[in-house]
Amino acid sequence: MATINLPRIIYGTACEDLVGEALQELYEKHDVKREDLWIQTKFTPIGGQDTSKPIPYNSSDSIEDQIAACLETSLKNLKTTYLDSYVLHSPLPGQLGHTVRAWQVLAKIQDEGKAKMIGVCNTYDVNVLEALDEVRKVQVVQNRWYQGNGWDKDVVRYCKRNGIMYQSFWTLSGSPDLLGHPTFLTIAKTNNFTPEQAVYKLAQLQGITPLSGTTQVEHMRQDLNVETAEWTEDGIQREVELVKKLIE
Repeated sequence: MATINLPRIIYGTACEDLVGEALQELYEKHDVKREDLWIQTKFTPIGGQDTSKPIPYNSSDSIEDQIAACLETSLKNLKTTYLDSYVLHSPLPGQLGHTVRAWQVLAKIQDEGKAKMIGVCNTYDVNVLEALDEVRKVQVVQNRWYQGNGWDKDVVRYCKRNGIMYQSFWTLSGSPDLLGHPTFLTIAKTNNFTPEQAVYKLAQLQGITPLSGTTQVEHMRQDLNVETAEWTEDGIQREVELVKKLIE
């Protein structure tokens, strides 16, 4: 176990069956316990599904039955009886009431103990979060956090005010200008970070949980090391403040 550096979040959406196989290997060969892990996956409405591949529910069923079927498939694939977090891939199309109806199903799943936390992805309208909060507190928001959407400032602020875990994705791919900016490179160099590590560290310092989607072992190792790596602003206070003004 000492040689395994586990990520804080194991996110099993795209290839749940392969993630499940990896988890089984951890359990059987590395003495890892289920409670050592934090596993999250999501329900994806038909509009977000790749219809060239098997869909884990009948799209003609009610939304309640679709989510129930999808959850059971996920639990089987991930070889677990519960999830630490279960999230909606995005608000459902059409009226807000459709999303609220789906959210009520997730609340029931939480009540049944099959998900410890529930949340939403790709939700950039605070009004949607407020509507869901009236049914059950939103506990996780997973959004793109990058230069192209102005760092999703309204939603990030809402999450901070309400104690919601904000997970970021597409942060590196979507922010080439920041990664290559001389001011930011100075910050990274001072801390002996790669530019990518510096972005993740700044995210964590802002209370954001960055999700790493790399398939490269060395890049994943670098990403995981960020959480415990030392950070200094000595001699670069002006540069750090400039970047914080940009992203806060």
